[in-house]
Amino acid sequence: MPSLPETASLLKKNDPDHVEALARGLSVLKAFSNQDRTLSISDVAELVGITRTAARRFVLTLEYLGYLSFDAGGYSLRPAVLELGDAYLLSHKLPSLAHPHLASLVQEVGETASLTVLHQGRVIYVDRVHADRVLTVNIIIGTSLPAYATATGRVLLSGLPDAALDGYLESLVPESLTDNTAIDVEEIRKRITAAREQGWSLADQELTEGLRSIAVPVRKADGTIIAAVNVSAHATRVSAEALRTTVLPHLERAATGIADSIAAGG
Repeated sequence: MPSLPETASLLKKNDPDHVEALARGLSVLKAFSNQDRTLSISDVAELVGITRTAARRFVLTLEYLGYLSFDAGGYSLRPAVLELGDAYLLSHKLPSLAHPHLASLVQEVGETASLTVLHQGRVIYVDRVHADRVLTVNIIIGTSLPAYATATGRVLLSGLPDAALDGYLESLVPESLTDNTAIDVEEIRKRITAAREQGWSLADQELTEGLRSIAVPVRKADGTIIAAVNVSAHATRVSAEALRTTVLPHLERAATGIADSIAAGG
């Protein structure tokens, strides 16, 4: 995913159809998404890579629109931002069509299941059904994670055309999230290629210690990958082998069911 200062630079220069001010404003809003603290005007300017004067104008506008609020500590997000995510969920059929299949999958395997899509090199969780078990990572709908370090991410990346995948890997600067995270770009490519060839991917404590996950693609009728569905489990409870031999068949049936529901239009 591009860094915040790079977001607006993705727009074509001098293209009259692209509004850089809008991109900057969205970058300011995104600056708050990964923070567990309030932000000052100076914080926003530094995170987004803009001047303090510009940051002040964007922040005050977002406050006026109801997306930010101010207290003695600084600015923070207001519940109104949830309207943006709700708009996606309400206008897009995928999460609602997938949900019954995820719920059935959780009943079958007794572990948490999720549905993700790919956006700018990151996976976005668009639906999640929790099992009655404790996991070591707090993931909710809307959570964004680096694709290279997740099973769903590698499945989704495997559906990219070769040129797009090459571009993703060329711009990638991977970080070591755990001792198991692959940070060598060629090793990451190898794992994505394996996901493409075998039709599934398994991440063993790559995102966070103690978490294993296995994922498969959800395809349209023409074979295009539009989402990925996964099952996550605590490493002390479920082995990697059990995910492959026991959970994977249930996961594949769930993905097929979601694809059939999409084809039928709900």
